[in-house]
Amino acid sequence: MSGYDKPLTPGQIEAVEDKNIDFSDIPELDKTFWQRAELVEPDLTQQITLRVKRSVLAYFKGPGKGYQTRMNRVLESYVRARRELR
Repeated sequence: MSGYDKPLTPGQIEAVEDKNIDFSDIPELDKTFWQRAELVEPDLTQQITLRVKRSVLAYFKGPGKGYQTRMNRVLESYVRARRELR
């Protein structure tokens, strides 16, 4: 498929028929690929109740939507740093 000036919307993508998709730039997945493939399990989140100071919550909520993701990223980076120190 070519001739698109901007990305397609999800609805437009869904409407495209397989026969009209150009797969020529995608390499075949041969045996070598699958021999090297590694299963990566997603690190799922778990819902919890957590008490934090109001000032901390206000800081993470400040930029808007996504404060829980921001808080999780900070905690995750702390955990990684601690593991590296071991």
